[in-house]
Amino acid sequence: MLRIAAAAVVVVLLVLLSSTYTVDERERVIVFSLGEIKQVDPEPGLHFKFPLVNNVRTYDDRVLTLDIPPDRFLTSEAKNVIVDFYAKWRIEDVAQFFRATRGDERVAEQRMAQILRDAMRNEFAKYTLNKVISGERLTIMGAVRQQALDAADDLGISLVDVSIRRMELPTEVSESVFERMRAERQRIAQEFRARGREEAERIRARADRESTILLAEAYREAQEIRGEGDAQAAAAYADAYKQDPAFFSFYRSLLAYRNSMSGKDNVYVLEPDSEFFRYFQGGGAPVLNGGE
Repeated sequence: MLRIAAAAVVVVLLVLLSSTYTVDERERVIVFSLGEIKQVDPEPGLHFKFPLVNNVRTYDDRVLTLDIPPDRFLTSEAKNVIVDFYAKWRIEDVAQFFRATRGDERVAEQRMAQILRDAMRNEFAKYTLNKVISGERLTIMGAVRQQALDAADDLGISLVDVSIRRMELPTEVSESVFERMRAERQRIAQEFRARGREEAERIRARADRESTILLAEAYREAQEIRGEGDAQAAAAYADAYKQDPAFFSFYRSLLAYRNSMSGKDNVYVLEPDSEFFRYFQGGGAPVLNGGE
C-alpha cells in the first residue's frame, strides 16, 4: 500500500513538474501546442502547460557574438586583403527566427556569416587598397551592416554591429604596398624639399634686391650729404678769404706745403723763384689763387 502511495506521489510530482515552466527575463520563449506555435514571449515568471500537448523552447535574449573566420577579399585593384571581423546580433522576432532556422542558432550564424561575407566582398571591391588601409573601415562596415539588415530581418534577428577585428595583407601584397608607400613618402619629401629650395631662392632674391636698394639709397644720401658738406666748406673758405685774403692765402700755402712734403721720398723739380716757394722768400702773394 505504501509503495502504491509513493508511486502515486512521484507520478503527481512528475505531472506537476511537466505542467509548469518558468520564463527568465533574459530569455525569449515559444510555447508550442502539438507542434504549432501557440504563444510567444509570455511574461517572466511561473507558467502552466499541458503535458504531452504543450512544449516550450527558450532562446537567449542577450546580444550574441558571431565570430567569423578570417577570409580574403579583393579590392578594386584586385589586391587580396585578409580580414578578421565579427558581428553582434540578437533575436528580435523569436517566431520568425524559429520558422527561418528551426530554432537552431548555429544555422542562423552560418547563414548570417555567409550574408556578411557577400556584403564584405561587394564593399571591398569598391575601394582601392590604400583607402581600405588608410581609413575607410567605418564606411565599409556601415555599408556591410546596411546590406545585411534585410537578410537579418528575414531570419528574425537584429544585427547590432559589424566590426573589423584585424586586417592584414598577404606577404606578396605587403611588400609591394610598403614599397609603394615608401616611394610615395619619398616623392612627398622631395616635393617639400623642392618647395623649400624655391622659397629659399625667392627669399634670397628678395634680400639681394632689398640690399641693392638700401645700398643705392645710402650711396645717394651719402653723396647728397658730401655735396652739402663740400658746399658748406666752400662757403666757409669763401667767407674766410673775404675777411682776410692775405692770411687765407698764407694758410692755404701751409696746407699745400704739408700735403706735398709729408712723404719721405717726395722729390720736386721746381725753379727757385717758383710761385710755390714765395713765402719762403718773404713774399706775400697767395700760392693757390693763381696770382695777386
